[in-house]
Amino acid sequence: MEMGSRYLFALIVATVCHLKLCQAIQWLGLAVNGSTLAWNLTQHCRLLDGLLPDQQLLCRRNLELMPSIVLAAKQTKLTCQKAFFDMRWNCSSIELAPIFSPDLEKGTRESAFVYALASAAVSHSIARACASGELPTCSCGAIPGEVPGPDFRWGGCGDNLRYGLQMGGAFADAPMKSSRAGNPITKLMNLHNNEVGRQALIDALETKCKCHGVSGSCSVKTCWKGLQELRDVAMELKSKYLAATRVTPRHVGTRKQLVPRELDIRPVRETELVYLISSPDYCTRNEKRGSYGTQDRQCNKTSVGSDSCNLMCCGRGYNAYTEKVIERCQCKYHWCCYVTCKKCERTVERYVCK
Repeated sequence: MEMGSRYLFALIVATVCHLKLCQAIQWLGLAVNGSTLAWNLTQHCRLLDGLLPDQQLLCRRNLELMPSIVLAAKQTKLTCQKAFFDMRWNCSSIELAPIFSPDLEKGTRESAFVYALASAAVSHSIARACASGELPTCSCGAIPGEVPGPDFRWGGCGDNLRYGLQMGGAFADAPMKSSRAGNPITKLMNLHNNEVGRQALIDALETKCKCHGVSGSCSVKTCWKGLQELRDVAMELKSKYLAATRVTPRHVGTRKQLVPRELDIRPVRETELVYLISSPDYCTRNEKRGSYGTQDRQCNKTSVGSDSCNLMCCGRGYNAYTEKVIERCQCKYHWCCYVTCKKCERTVERYVCK
């Protein structure tokens, strides 16, 4: 793209942002350069692309949260791409943030997943930051009221999910709750999917314990409430993505609500992801629909899953090539306490879609 065209494109994007028509997940763009700021001045909240006006306001009032939000942006990108590495849509378009292609703009099931994951990630990051002492406004999670059992005791420092949900929810939902311009139906969908993401995070809170006792007898356990890793939450949301429900707006009383398009006799469940329009098949490149295609994507010749060469390549076939891989081998443990290994070279066969 020529310099003049790039400038024009950037100008158009900036104009759209100014009109408050940008996507509420633009803050994922903070993953690129958010770490370059100290986040100790309120002016920092408007220096980087990504924060919409309502999020800028929350930023100015809660500067101490911004490093956690930047971390959440990075984790959302990485976790999304790892969760979908074996599918035709592999979340590569998230790299464009704060600009998005149509697959994340127009209410597809892919946008439903990203909104849910981003919402979960920001609350997850804040909850963990509280427990690690990185935030002056919160501390460890509250000690549960129930007794964990005989020879158990509550201790340690649990993740502060309550504070994470409060502040993370306020940040993620702020653009949709604003009265500024925007499609109200899309806002409804995004708010719903944000909540699904946070509910998945609530379900990921588990009891973790550490044993105490003579010679590891575990006569007493110290336990606390901690969150699973974000990748575990992402896999739960991926299963919801695969079973997502296409919805349509309906007037229910004086309000508009989203109801299943094919089965509008029941309300949308609070635990299901919803989307408004069908996705492209992602087989061939189609920039208007946000499809990058699967040409040159690596596939698995022996798999019968979504990463199989048949499914990944959409029936077009594949090319094979060999690659030399160097890996550790013949490792030996030496007392005490180190391991030595040799480096071995082997040739592996790879397959890429035509």
